Amino acid sequence: MGFYIGTHAFGVTFALGMTQFIFLGLFGLVLLLGMLWDLGVFNKSVHDEVTAKQALKHSAVWFSVGLLMTLAIYYFHDNLQSITSIQDIRDYAVKYKLRLNMSGSYDAVLHEFSKTSAISYLSGFLLEYALSIDNLFVILLIFQSFRMSGGNQKRILVWGVIGAIVLRFLFIYLGSAIVTKFEWVMYIFGVFLMYSGFKMLLSEDEEAIDTEKHPVVKFARRWFRVDSSNPDETRFFIKKDNLWYMTIPFIVLVIVDITDVVFAVDSVPAVFGVTRDPYIVFFSNIFAVMGLRSLYFLLGAGMEQFYSLKYGLSMILVYIGLKMLLEHYAQQMGFTAIHNLLVIVGILGISIFWSIWFPKVHSESEEKIG
Repeated sequence: MGFYIGTHAFGVTFALGMTQFIFLGLFGLVLLLGMLWDLGVFNKSVHDEVTAKQALKHSAVWFSVGLLMTLAIYYFHDNLQSITSIQDIRDYAVKYKLRLNMSGSYDAVLHEFSKTSAISYLSGFLLEYALSIDNLFVILLIFQSFRMSGGNQKRILVWGVIGAIVLRFLFIYLGSAIVTKFEWVMYIFGVFLMYSGFKMLLSEDEEAIDTEKHPVVKFARRWFRVDSSNPDETRFFIKKDNLWYMTIPFIVLVIVDITDVVFAVDSVPAVFGVTRDPYIVFFSNIFAVMGLRSLYFLLGAGMEQFYSLKYGLSMILVYIGLKMLLEHYAQQMGFTAIHNLLVIVGILGISIFWSIWFPKVHSESEEKIG
């Protein structure tokens, strides 16, 4: 009998391990194929500029994949968390401060867990996707200031996304470890998000970058050999007289990745306000980041038309920060993941439709400059 129980337990553990391995393996494969597709490896268009049709297709695919991940979370997240009993779900809820209805059978409680996990992922994904749009405004300004060609913009954004994935993985890993060990950090995150939200609300439009005085440019010129003789250079490094030089496109790539880290300081804590599960935080971040490049070329210079999105995002940051500070009272009032999703979608929807219904009126001076 004991042998049977031990064998059965080993079989369950092995099956869960294999499911985790397959799920994470497929996730990695999707990212790899997606990056190769974005690089144009399959159609050999690495150096071509991205057309509006290509950008629309890629944006639709990445957004759809991000949405489909909601189903994957619903059906497989229990395997990722090695959940096989109600006690496992109860331990999960305690660890990640999750409010779940534990009454009923194991199947009923598992359904509640899976539904809550899927809704939390969807909320985090939509939040990250919206915040990434705000990131695009700054990236557009960087490219315009450094006069990057369309081909260079495409290449820089692809490698920038790869760098962002690595940096966000480290950021989320450290953040999850800190939040799990030190509960009070969530209150710091909450205050910081409220501050960031009000700061975004009151901030003025970004001004053009002085490329020669930018800290990254000054640092690179001081400590490395930099070649800026060819304004149309597409390579990140070139060799002259047996010496290697970094080029302006590479410096711009570094600036873009630093910019993403700065934005991650806001966006990652914001998702921790939705869920503390590191898997969900990571998946929602990565799928939002993967669609960043295509979304940039889809919106292009027309991004300024969504002027009210900034106000919507600032309200969301303030809301999530406030929710972090009042989490205990929100749970007592019956506030659940679905309410969280409705608030985020509602604010985003209103801010986007407001920009469409009431387009920004440019002054005559701005039109003359344009």
